[in-house]
Amino acid sequence: MPTPDQTVAAVTDRTTWDARVAAIRLVPQHHGTGEHQEVYASIARELYLPHLAPDFAYYFEPDFYTHDHFQRVYDVAERATGRFTQVDEDHLTSVIADHPQTLLVFRSITGLLKNELAHATKIVAERDGAGGAVSSAKVDSMEKSGSTTSQQQARLIARTLGALMDGTLFGAPPVPEVKLKQQKPDSAGGWASAAGFASQGVPYATFLHQRHYGGSFRQVLDATSSERGNLIEDAVEELAVREGIPHIRTGSHNQYEPRDRFGIVVTPAPDFVFFDDTGTVRAMMECKGANDGGTARDKALRFKTLRDEAQRLGGIPLIAVLGGIGWARVNDTLGPVVRDTEGRVFTLGNLEEMLDVAPFPQLRGLATP
Repeated sequence: MPTPDQTVAAVTDRTTWDARVAAIRLVPQHHGTGEHQEVYASIARELYLPHLAPDFAYYFEPDFYTHDHFQRVYDVAERATGRFTQVDEDHLTSVIADHPQTLLVFRSITGLLKNELAHATKIVAERDGAGGAVSSAKVDSMEKSGSTTSQQQARLIARTLGALMDGTLFGAPPVPEVKLKQQKPDSAGGWASAAGFASQGVPYATFLHQRHYGGSFRQVLDATSSERGNLIEDAVEELAVREGIPHIRTGSHNQYEPRDRFGIVVTPAPDFVFFDDTGTVRAMMECKGANDGGTARDKALRFKTLRDEAQRLGGIPLIAVLGGIGWARVNDTLGPVVRDTEGRVFTLGNLEEMLDVAPFPQLRGLATP
């Protein structure tokens, strides 16, 4: 029987994907279970790890989060308030009513999230008998599109901002270990702190400290989590459509379609199901991104479930498309995926190579692009 090193060499020396798959299938025959982790991890390290890209280097940027957008509404807010010196309730009410998008600037000064500011208006409304609160959705529409705002809403927001900035809305912290969110450099002294920074500038150390507090790109990453989650699936679908490969892409809207059409009963359904012109399922695919090892380890378990289902369906190929540096922890993440897919593991960097792996050569062109 070959040694683990010899088996790894036999796999890495194969020059085609299908030959590599055939060599990986022999691992259970040549090695006891005690050697499996070492063998699959070594194969993963040699052949698959180099293709993983650090997708933490990139992010989506919706228009709402661009510097140009913020600068534009900031200029309006700064000019309308005399660099945040004219901030009495009546004047702030007029500014917000006339320029609803400036709420983004005022809310950013307070350091509150949209739903937090909305709840704060509820507290003020109940305290002062000022009518209904401003909803989180209303805050969002004001900031993004400048939706029309009534004088009553504008005044409630202005009053809430005033109470936040002068520290009277929530009172002193309940214990010394916690601080009010207004106890930050540009609001610790109320509007005077904001005005000071507006006229004198923000020291670089203060700017970086706030980034350290909030986490680099945290807000925009949270806001675009669905786009980042769909990045791999979008690339796969674009390739399948371009090459005329019959497929269905599953989501919350069609979870039962793989079961009803192909008898695939695993839940949730695989991300993609590929089939031929007779309507016979030919392969399943799962796309997973992970930027930390713990997340990747948890996601790797999914491929064992899918492998069992693929075997139940007659041994159809299971394919993985992975992204993120979490998969670099090969022993309990990438290695097991290589095992469960028999080496059919791809990334966005080498996705085109998937077209050379069975069953795709036989499926190309069967669907109209």
